[in-house]
Amino acid sequence: MTTKIPDSKLILIEEQIDKEQKAVSYDIRELTIEYYVDKYLKGEEYDDNELYVPDYQREFIWEEKRQSRFIESLLLGLPVPLIFVAEIEKDGRLEIVDGSQRIRTLAAFLKDELQLKGLDKLKKLNGVFFSKLQSSRQRKFKNISMRMIVLSSKATEEIRNEMFDRINTSSVPLLPMETRRGIYRGKFTDFIISLSTDSFFKKLCPIIHYFEGRREEEELILRFFAFSEAFPTFNLYGMNLDRDGVARFLDNYLDKKNKTATPDEFETKKSDFMKMLQFVDRTFPNKGFAKYANAKGISRPYFEAIAVGSHFAIKDKPDLIVNNIKWSIVDKNKANEFFTILSGRYHTHKPKKIEERIHYVKIQLLSNQ
Repeated sequence: MTTKIPDSKLILIEEQIDKEQKAVSYDIRELTIEYYVDKYLKGEEYDDNELYVPDYQREFIWEEKRQSRFIESLLLGLPVPLIFVAEIEKDGRLEIVDGSQRIRTLAAFLKDELQLKGLDKLKKLNGVFFSKLQSSRQRKFKNISMRMIVLSSKATEEIRNEMFDRINTSSVPLLPMETRRGIYRGKFTDFIISLSTDSFFKKLCPIIHYFEGRREEEELILRFFAFSEAFPTFNLYGMNLDRDGVARFLDNYLDKKNKTATPDEFETKKSDFMKMLQFVDRTFPNKGFAKYANAKGISRPYFEAIAVGSHFAIKDKPDLIVNNIKWSIVDKNKANEFFTILSGRYHTHKPKKIEERIHYVKIQLLSNQ
């Protein structure tokens, strides 16, 4: 038999619920696909779009088949998840908290950067681009409505973080590195975990709140080793990054290393990693792998460019001292070549793009000594 809760406590419970509900200020909007894409694309190249993807979500991870299935769902009139955004008080822009892959898929389709493939229901659409559809069908697609939750700028950062955490833990599958820890167990996995706890690395690589406890440090270190070893072709151990995608490429790399890595290889890789960290700390003081001083969070493409580019630069010149790092400043108001190379809404992790940004950093480091 359960003990009855006193009326006084029940009143306090109601008061607390009422108080916390008022702190969560949001509204729900129903907008067309054309509207979403327009707000995302307009000003995107200068990082000034009204509907934008934050740094921690810049990687486009959906493969073409998954993108195509999302488009198919919309064409069939099936329900799709809500877009969740947060209004940023200082500029009124809308930060995409949950839905960046969907928004970018829509933009890619409307811009003919996505050719539909792997469709099970609408098989006749396989191989088709948006521009090849009848004009009436194009208009109908652009007028499909999707719902969006907009968290008000009045909500504190704590509330935004809380809502994002709840989305992550209740509806979003495990991140790839979280899954790998359970599937690909072995000495190389343990090696990466050990490096991820290094205080020097953590100082240079501050992880944003949204990724805390989700193995982001391990993900970055795995990418450093895999991309360093696979550069510049990104064909490695029977896997092709362009064909197989980043997640499968990294899965295979980790699995292979767990089975074949030798004590000498562990020693070499640890030495390379620590030398790279020391160089980055010396070359990019007060910034490390962040885009600017005191930044919260790390952009994966930026980390890969700086980390792997630095690795190859000091391989060529171990005593390298860099005198000018102005080229590394990423500022939408003063867009430079590096900003342009890092920008991109779609093919962010195609081999050509990864090779381009790593090569750029290496050349700049060696040219500014």
